[in-house]
Amino acid sequence: MSVSDKIILVGNPNVGKSVIFGLLTKKYVTVSNYPGTTVEVSYGDMTLNNRKYLVVDTPGVNSLVPMSEDEKVTRDIFLKERPFNVVQVADTKNLRRSLLITLQIAEMGLPLTLALNMEDEARDRGIIIDANQLKILTGIEAVSTIAPQKKGIKEIKAAIPNPVIPTIKIKYGPVIEEYIEKIAALLPQFSVSSRSLSIMILSGDESLKEWLVTNLKAEVIKEIETLRDKCQAKMKEPISLLINQRRLDIAEEITARVLRKIPVEGGKLLSFIGRISMHPLWGIPLLLLVLYGLYEFVGVFGAGTLVNFFEKIIFGRYINPMATKVVQLITPTGFIQEMFVGEYGLITVALTYAIAIILPITATFFVAFALLEDSGYLPRLAIMSNRIFNIMGLNGKAVLPMVLGLGCGTMAVMTSRILETKRERIITTFLLALAVPCSAQLGVILGMLGVLSFKATLLWSGTVLATLLFSGYLASKVVKGEKTEFFLEIPPIRKPNIMNIIVKTLGRVEWYLKEAVPLFVLGTFILFILHKLNLLRVLEHIASPVVVDLVGLPEKTTESFILGFLRRDYGAAGLFAMAEKGMLTPVQSVVSLVTITLFVPCLANFFMVVKERGIKTALGIIAIVFPIAFLVGGILNWILRTFNVTF
Repeated sequence: MSVSDKIILVGNPNVGKSVIFGLLTKKYVTVSNYPGTTVEVSYGDMTLNNRKYLVVDTPGVNSLVPMSEDEKVTRDIFLKERPFNVVQVADTKNLRRSLLITLQIAEMGLPLTLALNMEDEARDRGIIIDANQLKILTGIEAVSTIAPQKKGIKEIKAAIPNPVIPTIKIKYGPVIEEYIEKIAALLPQFSVSSRSLSIMILSGDESLKEWLVTNLKAEVIKEIETLRDKCQAKMKEPISLLINQRRLDIAEEITARVLRKIPVEGGKLLSFIGRISMHPLWGIPLLLLVLYGLYEFVGVFGAGTLVNFFEKIIFGRYINPMATKVVQLITPTGFIQEMFVGEYGLITVALTYAIAIILPITATFFVAFALLEDSGYLPRLAIMSNRIFNIMGLNGKAVLPMVLGLGCGTMAVMTSRILETKRERIITTFLLALAVPCSAQLGVILGMLGVLSFKATLLWSGTVLATLLFSGYLASKVVKGEKTEFFLEIPPIRKPNIMNIIVKTLGRVEWYLKEAVPLFVLGTFILFILHKLNLLRVLEHIASPVVVDLVGLPEKTTESFILGFLRRDYGAAGLFAMAEKGMLTPVQSVVSLVTITLFVPCLANFFMVVKERGIKTALGIIAIVFPIAFLVGGILNWILRTFNVTF
């Protein structure tokens, strides 16, 4: 397929870009990491008027001057080859923010079609955009869309085969314009305009260095850097600030000329919720209410009602008995039978846990997460938690993968891509592995604590949180790298759209089935091999001195920790069974639960850390988390026994 057949989808995060991508490409979609990164890019085929196009869904961005790996990938796609057309998906409710990207694409000299999405939500807030006037001011086709209702998709398809280059031009003042021309004269022809590259260079875009070295001679790069320094010397403020401010002014001017406000009814409640959600005092009760609702929906309904139905009825009564009979009929040897339907069988254990136990919990969490995301509450949660995360060298954005980690740590590791720097992603991955229990494990832990007392629950949660904060603080001092400023666009609180919830949830469930379930199968198979080779007993014997002497637990709990590496909830479930049989005292129960919570991540999570951060980082995290878990457990055991604490 030729370069001219490529359609690039671009836009801010959470503007409905992926929904439009799905409507354009139907089912012909593949997802892969962009070369040299861990950022996923989606590709899909589309045919219009008997002509094929390749549609590329880029990561959500706030600027094409990269502040994160996602933004760098999107910018680099434009630098790599010239697209036939660019479709920018904009949030009609926040046009000014979207226009900042529009202006940068216009400077690149690329053909552009603007999809003004979420028109219905904008209208509900009294926001009306004059698409015709916007077309006159920018020179591009502007289409009003409501993606879940498929409104405007036909118009986007009609505009794609007729690419139009924006006519809007921005002037940055005589001095900056002089040096834009001088630098542009030194640049050869690329897929984007020399002017846009000159502006990126003057803005101090450090991420361009590698690209410049690849495409320009050393003496040319040196001359360009000299010109940039001379330009900066003539300015009182940073050039990047002046350029960005000029773009903001133009975006503001255009917005003022095309946006009209009309009175609306019924928006006062949502506006009130939006205000108190970020209040330093009143935002806390709302946060607790949200967390309680999350616990009830995921922890009680998902981990309780749905898991009981799938595990005990669907798998317990039908699938597993039927699979056992079929396997016994087909395979006469005990080894094959045991591998599929035995104590560590691929069907009776791997699929039962992956589909009957974990899937209902993660699916309900995905629904809850999509509700929080679509309502606009997640950015507010990030703001509320920013001060706490600053202690750990992070900012409020880190709360998003942390919250997702309460559903599934494997998914959360991948979500940490939203953080700007490698340092922040490493610290977050470490904390996820150390002290954020997944919902499956959390459900078992809370059930076990509920049998003891509320004091036991407070002690468990307080110890885990203290370990999280202290370890994060130390990690922020050890892990090298820059700390980024906290910048997050705050959308209005809105009524969640049911179609958005369905699309996002189905996409994440599909990811779980494709990415996580195979890891469950692999982990169970490894455990089966260890069992057949009697290595499980060897591992128990090796670990027993630490478990028995340091943490003060029975030797049999070693098996629970080994199982915990296969799946975190496996280990917690083993401890729960021991407690029910009276094999653990109340003190031992609390100590064991703290230790298993802080214990190394499950095998699926470990493989995802390897995929995202590399094998060295993954092994380094394991090497740190393992001793921390048992050290904290040992200290807690000593304190409880020394002071004769009872539950």
